[in-house]
Amino acid sequence: MTGPNSFFGPIDPAPDAGYEDPPARKGFFTDTSVCIGCKACEVACKEWNDVPENAFAMLGTSYDNSHSLNANQWRHVAFIERPAESKPPVSLGMPTVGATPTELPEEEKPDFRWLMSSDVCKHCTHAACLDVCPTGSLFRSEFGTVVVQDDICNGCGYCVAACPYGVIDRRKGPEGDPKVGIAQKCTLCYDRLTDGQTPSCAQACPTESIQYGDVEELRARAEERLAALHERGVSEARLYGNDPEDGVGGTGAFFLLLDEPEVYGLPPDPVVTTKDLPEMWTRAAVAAVAMLAGAAASFLRRR
Repeated sequence: MTGPNSFFGPIDPAPDAGYEDPPARKGFFTDTSVCIGCKACEVACKEWNDVPENAFAMLGTSYDNSHSLNANQWRHVAFIERPAESKPPVSLGMPTVGATPTELPEEEKPDFRWLMSSDVCKHCTHAACLDVCPTGSLFRSEFGTVVVQDDICNGCGYCVAACPYGVIDRRKGPEGDPKVGIAQKCTLCYDRLTDGQTPSCAQACPTESIQYGDVEELRARAEERLAALHERGVSEARLYGNDPEDGVGGTGAFFLLLDEPEVYGLPPDPVVTTKDLPEMWTRAAVAAVAMLAGAAASFLRRR
């Protein structure tokens, strides 16, 4: 594959898409070890991007009342319940309210712990959604992010099937919404970026769990944070999405996790779903030529 979404090795996505002298690639580093599950990022995202409210219909079903990423939920804070014995043996530097489990009497200690993580579109280096979009609704911005243009999307849903993370979705309501049926997802607040502002979710995060900035700087910061946690005995801490050599060429939104990716609902080894397209098109072209040649030969024999 060549052009704006080349899959031959690590790339800088904006120059690869044809931008001359673009700004540094922008993205998110989400440190789940300091997420307190407040969902301020969800609220800020909805308010700024005019994303419809959908949480109140789900109240009572779970502490995680927004449930998942979808067209009406561009940021999703997951509440993941884990056994208490899997709790890290040391403090992670998280903000706390009241007594921590280690300060409680033994009989009052809970038998579970929460993992919390604010999930979002990964803004992949090699983005399959870009490859399959027939209208050009999805485009690579000068910041290296992937953005949906509502007025061009025809609602075909090809990008929904192509995303290896299950991020993109078509809006299903509310009734009368002109964007019903249109593919929707995080744009990294593209309109704010072009005005030199921080994305709304990162701006609202009270613990700096969501950090915004230049991707290369964020990767270095993530490595430092990981090393610090390992030094303090949190051996289960790991980075996800920061490796340019992974199956999607690294992502523009990556995470520090405290358990296996599957625990957070993330694929352990994501692969860009369109990486075999060049070979498929080549085989299709060879097959078409062979069929034409056979038809021509058959026609000539009949003459």
